[in-house]
Amino acid sequence: MPDLKKIKWGIIGCGDVTEIKSGPAFNKVANSELVAVMRRDAAKAQDYARRHQVARWYDDAQKLIEDPEVNAVYIATPPSSHETYTMAAIRAGKPVYVEKPMSDQYASASRMAEAAAEKNIKLVVAHYRRQQPRFKKIKQLISENAIGQILLARLELSKMPVTIEELRDPKIAWRLDPEIAGGGLFHDLSPHQLDLMYYFFGPAEKVNGIACNQGGRYAADDLVAGNILFKNGCVFSGSWCFNAPAEAVRDHCQIIGTGGTIGFSFFSGNSLTLSSNGNISTLSFEALEHVQQPMIEATVNYFLDNSSNPCSGRQAAEVMKLMEGFVG
Repeated sequence: MPDLKKIKWGIIGCGDVTEIKSGPAFNKVANSELVAVMRRDAAKAQDYARRHQVARWYDDAQKLIEDPEVNAVYIATPPSSHETYTMAAIRAGKPVYVEKPMSDQYASASRMAEAAAEKNIKLVVAHYRRQQPRFKKIKQLISENAIGQILLARLELSKMPVTIEELRDPKIAWRLDPEIAGGGLFHDLSPHQLDLMYYFFGPAEKVNGIACNQGGRYAADDLVAGNILFKNGCVFSGSWCFNAPAEAVRDHCQIIGTGGTIGFSFFSGNSLTLSSNGNISTLSFEALEHVQQPMIEATVNYFLDNSSNPCSGRQAAEVMKLMEGFVG
């Protein structure tokens, strides 16, 4: 791949995730510019380009990939198409930033990582919470032994069931279709959480779990529970329930060490609670306008050879392996 001075992005799949979470950040990061977007619906692609002041739009992904001005590709389509578009970009010799989950299956994610390595093409997976200040602080506290030796991480995510109206909304319905999303809301939300566990604690030694459909509202599992023994000795226990009553709604993780605890949520709030040596403190962080901006900045720096990979394909594939270890 030739030396790059500026990353000129093309987006494949300019849907909801790109409106605020990621899209605007490509023009706010130094040495980065969004130059083209693609969506199969030409009218929607044109509308996105107009609203976000993007020079060119396409309704054919291959044409965007072949655009000579595009030198990096962001793939923001549903997981079932990630491998197809990633492989096409790799064949074109262009680095890739692909949404999480990396794909709809571990085997597919592994093929993507292997292809990037074989062709020497840079591949980053958008596990963007790694680069957010709150979660970087948690990793720092763990590394500094702020709560001693880590013993256990307990995670609980409970949400109320989707409504009939939500099931009719195409923007929600695809996430509940295993053929498109890989496995419902667990596959949509747990990659954020499990990637952070991998980021904090490293490779896993043992994984087991159970998954079932209790509500019968859609084809995907709506209850998942899993356990991990990490090679560093930390034990993880997590549960994901998508049929909870309002009284049981919860988004919380507690990391327990020999000298204290760290408590935080994944999807709500901007703080963490540190309990150490009998002292309890709350650390607060500013909300980010574009939640992916720190990761996009890290990715741009990596593509420009100024830093290491913030989340490699091989790492993201291991997260998918953890997910499949839970659901069988």
